[in-house]
Amino acid sequence: MRLAVTRVKAQPEGVNFAFLMALKHHTDDRARFDQQVENSRDFVLPFIERTLPVGPDTRVMEIGCGEGGVLKPFADKGAQCIGVDMDPPRIDLANEFLGEEVARGQLSFLLKNVYDVDFLEKYGGAFDLIVLKDTIEHIPEQDLFIPYLKKFLKPGGQIFFGFPPWQMPFGGHQQVATGKWTSKLPWYHLLPRPLYKAFLKAGGETDQKIKDLMEVRDTGITIERFERILKRSGLRVKRKRHYLINPIYRYKFGLKPRRQFAVISAIPYVRDFLTTCVYYTVAERESQGTSSRQIFQDASA
Repeated sequence: MRLAVTRVKAQPEGVNFAFLMALKHHTDDRARFDQQVENSRDFVLPFIERTLPVGPDTRVMEIGCGEGGVLKPFADKGAQCIGVDMDPPRIDLANEFLGEEVARGQLSFLLKNVYDVDFLEKYGGAFDLIVLKDTIEHIPEQDLFIPYLKKFLKPGGQIFFGFPPWQMPFGGHQQVATGKWTSKLPWYHLLPRPLYKAFLKAGGETDQKIKDLMEVRDTGITIERFERILKRSGLRVKRKRHYLINPIYRYKFGLKPRRQFAVISAIPYVRDFLTTCVYYTVAERESQGTSSRQIFQDASA
């Protein structure tokens, strides 16, 4: 993903079906799009609607939209949606897969950098909801980027973040590696940078794949750092949910989604190693004198 910012039935004998699902997710554009749609419809949209109902009057922007699958359930509810990315082939796919919605003017996809002055001039204060699904962990200078997002919100608007904490088993996105064992081993992305790079090289990864994975290493984010940035940015948490098993793992590994145990979610730093995905909706902090303790933490399933 090139992001709009700069600065993957019964198992046949002998077949690793979970690995094939992961491989398909990363190599089949249509399969990835369909998985985005289903995951957004079943998990992302319902989570957001606990604090922000979505309908025809809702304006939504997704940053790092890829093929656009996350936005389709929002468009199906009548919302006016804009997807932004800096990867031309994926913008082309989004326009192809969602051609009907684009044709009727309900959805548009932009090959654009959200830091561009003309983009801010056009869309400043325009959105009820900003969506970043599996995106913030790829963006550099998050301490500057997250408060910048407030410029695009309408009064009362919200931002959704969904991301894998850096220290979780595959927080380095090493599942996208092509090697037999470099794509399957957990936690080795936490090695010191030179050792991690050497490990990937020894595993047969290409220079480009190593470069991509090292970029993820440079921008990975923990739960604690994310929450500190929110606080410094004048943003408050409206709702949060931590997952022991990421919902997207239904497709990647054939695993049933499961929320994190409440006791684990309550332990800073430890939770990062055992939580594969987090969801947050945030909004600008209310003025002093109003209630600030209305954070909804979902209990484990």
